[in-house]
Amino acid sequence: MLEVMSEAKQRVSTRQMLRVVDRSVLSRLQRIRSRFVYIIQATVGAALAYWVASSLFGHPQPFFAPISAVIILGLSGGDRMKKAVEMSLGGIVGVAVGDLLFQVVGQGPFQILFIVGAGLVVGSFITKSPLVSNQIVFGSILIATIFPPTEGPGGLHRAIDAMIGSGIGLITIALIPNSPLKEARREVSKVLRIASSILNDVTHGIRDTNPEIIRDARDAVRGTQNDVNTLLSAAQSGREASEVSPLLWTSRRSIRSLERILLPVDNAVRGVRVLSRRALVLTEDGDTVSEKQLELLEELSEIILAVGELYGRQKRDHDEAIEIPELVQRLRYVGGQAGMDLIEEDATLSAYTILAQTRSIVVDMLMVCGLSRESAVAHLVPTSTHPAFPPEVWERKDKQKGQN
Repeated sequence: MLEVMSEAKQRVSTRQMLRVVDRSVLSRLQRIRSRFVYIIQATVGAALAYWVASSLFGHPQPFFAPISAVIILGLSGGDRMKKAVEMSLGGIVGVAVGDLLFQVVGQGPFQILFIVGAGLVVGSFITKSPLVSNQIVFGSILIATIFPPTEGPGGLHRAIDAMIGSGIGLITIALIPNSPLKEARREVSKVLRIASSILNDVTHGIRDTNPEIIRDARDAVRGTQNDVNTLLSAAQSGREASEVSPLLWTSRRSIRSLERILLPVDNAVRGVRVLSRRALVLTEDGDTVSEKQLELLEELSEIILAVGELYGRQKRDHDEAIEIPELVQRLRYVGGQAGMDLIEEDATLSAYTILAQTRSIVVDMLMVCGLSRESAVAHLVPTSTHPAFPPEVWERKDKQKGQN
């Protein structure tokens, strides 16, 4: 009997191990898939840069051309054209500094110390861009070690190679663009679904006065910031690619719309993170909030989940024109109910903080749905005797738009 149980446990353990391996393989394949366009860009760009420098310009060792192309293609966050110019400048100066210092100090460990220090000083004097400074140092080191002037072509060829590689990198971006729309929508959906789940767990944790539930939820929300930062960087790169590549000109409007919602998404996730921390303090102290506050948190969690599912679709459809106004109405209801009358007389500071974060998240989600910040704030029930954006002003404007 014991042997049978031992074999059963071993089989279960083996199945679990296989599932872990499967998830690991799938995640690795997904990583390759997400970087597939960059892999094609770098492969084509490096080969094309080498061919142009060697065949068209006749350079015998065009090392800097493919390297520069790969570096440019590997940059993220937008402004790659500016960075290409900076890198070309750094490559030119680095080659010049390396050639000059090699003639003066020669080759060796102490010479490398001097060359690196001088390269950083020159780079810091020329510009505040770390990319330029690093490129100057890299160029100087390569010249002083791998390609000294006595064993290869002159510094002018290497500087030209750096410019060729940078230019080919930008041309590759235009010819083989990487549109961030599908991947970005998928990531937005993922982040919002996590935020919705966190709010749901926080609500249950407060209602049951169970800090462990909230503690687990808080730990889960911490990892979302890297996803948001990746989204912001991808959107910037996508905007630049849509400006450079004719193949993405028809997607400019969609990319700009996506870029506009990323900051509110970021703020909403941050708001959920702050709310979860304060909810943990609340439950650890044995305190609670009014049932109405919990109901609003549940409704807000459901709305965020609905928005996440909407962005999880592979492409936009006509149903969004119906669903988004409905979600806006639900958010307006939450904002209209999240007033000071929800706070009980013996409420703690944590209860006020949770209410404030609820209001902030409502504003952020309204902006995700397309409203301006002013209009979103005006949909909150006022907590001040002289609100900056009175609700009646925006209601009147909405009515006027409807009449027109």
